[in-house]
Amino acid sequence: MSNEHVADGADHGELDPAEYAEFMSLAAEEGFDADDLDLAEHEHVPLPVLAVVGRPNVGKSTLVNRIIGRREAVVEDKPGVTRDRVSYEATWNGRRFKVVDTGGWEIDVLGIDAMVAAQAELGIETADAVLFVVDANVGATDTDEALIKVVRRAGKPTVLCANKVDGPSSEAEASYLWSLGLGEPYPVSALHGRGSGDLLDAVMEALPEAPPQTFGVTVGGPRRVALIGRPNVGKSSLLNKVAGEERVVVNELAGTTRDPVDELIQLGGKTWKFIDTAGIRRRVHLTSGADFYASLRTSAALDKAEVAVILIDSSEPLAEQDTRIISMAVEAGRAVVVAYNKWDQMDEERRYYLEREIEQDLVQVQWAPRVNVSALTGRHMEKLVPAIETALAGWETRISTAKLNAFLGELVAAHPHPIRGGKQPRILFGTQAGTRPPRFVLFASGFLEAGYRRFVERRLREEFGFVGTPISISVRVREKRKRK
Repeated sequence: MSNEHVADGADHGELDPAEYAEFMSLAAEEGFDADDLDLAEHEHVPLPVLAVVGRPNVGKSTLVNRIIGRREAVVEDKPGVTRDRVSYEATWNGRRFKVVDTGGWEIDVLGIDAMVAAQAELGIETADAVLFVVDANVGATDTDEALIKVVRRAGKPTVLCANKVDGPSSEAEASYLWSLGLGEPYPVSALHGRGSGDLLDAVMEALPEAPPQTFGVTVGGPRRVALIGRPNVGKSSLLNKVAGEERVVVNELAGTTRDPVDELIQLGGKTWKFIDTAGIRRRVHLTSGADFYASLRTSAALDKAEVAVILIDSSEPLAEQDTRIISMAVEAGRAVVVAYNKWDQMDEERRYYLEREIEQDLVQVQWAPRVNVSALTGRHMEKLVPAIETALAGWETRISTAKLNAFLGELVAAHPHPIRGGKQPRILFGTQAGTRPPRFVLFASGFLEAGYRRFVERRLREEFGFVGTPISISVRVREKRKRK
């Protein structure tokens, strides 16, 4: 049976009927039940977004922890304490969604209304629905009123949460909040979990169903490239150089770009959609609100993009921020190109140290194409397009089940898994369950250690390329059953 056509004919993330039949017969031979064989994609579906807004110290972070069911958002009894990560994934009644905590901004007492409005607007803009939190014991304040105006203007579905209602006696206070005009106030104690079920039911009604994954299904249309990197690394200069004109404000001051700017640009004989993003700052909660949202927007830009060009300033030592940005792109499952800017400003000694730093710190993306450029002079810009095309090709590569299993058979014969506790787990067979990024499911007779999985990934890359793309490998273990 020829499977070579699969690369073209297969639906993204699906096996075609012939592949599937072959896969099922392999599974039956090895004694797997239908329950073991779920190949459904969970990782990269864009989820509906809920923005949790409210003035400081109304208990937003406690509520976020309650919704996501674990303590991740930093909670302290003083306003304005928030953390590096701003969005979390949550599930309620089998539905998955993303929660964005719009805390994390110090308030300038002078321009309180302006500050609150600016922050809330940015958070609300990126959301599908809004959860508005008010401290029921304090009641509605002027700041709450200012925020409500912003929420109304945005026209997003809104659920009103009256927090800190710890018992029946405080429920009367919550009912006063009807006067805000946001509909029914749901009395909740984020701290004790009281009333959170009803609140989440209301949130589910307000949120849209998770949209179907649309990557690459749209035929035609320019490929989407996110330009990411820490502030002042030269993203806007690079975009201007690529476009051949001044399209983006460039300033010596780090952080001039606040919004992702989408630009259609002709490059290498093709049209590309470049998304320039605000640089990600290191300690989000120590910077002003606008930078906090810059990081949120970088992740929003990654959601929209197919390939991330990560710009690194080669004249300075690699920073923790650089590796964090790379992790964001890899976790988002995007194709990756690493571009080293200001290459022409380096002396021999710096070049030597940079190579050492790359070896040590960028181990996680050794598979990504590297380009050395100068956004200022335009040096080596022509190398950018082939690198992006290579990464996208790797991202979309599919291997037929027959080819993959021939490869796995040889691999297991030559390099069996180490024996652990008297047992030796074996990879029985595998299939590629999806592309963009390539996703493999291996079926095994026992647990495969992380080191062995990494070894399999390394060999997969040596054999089939996969340049410029993360690879996801999940393992299903055959449950113990009596076989005839």
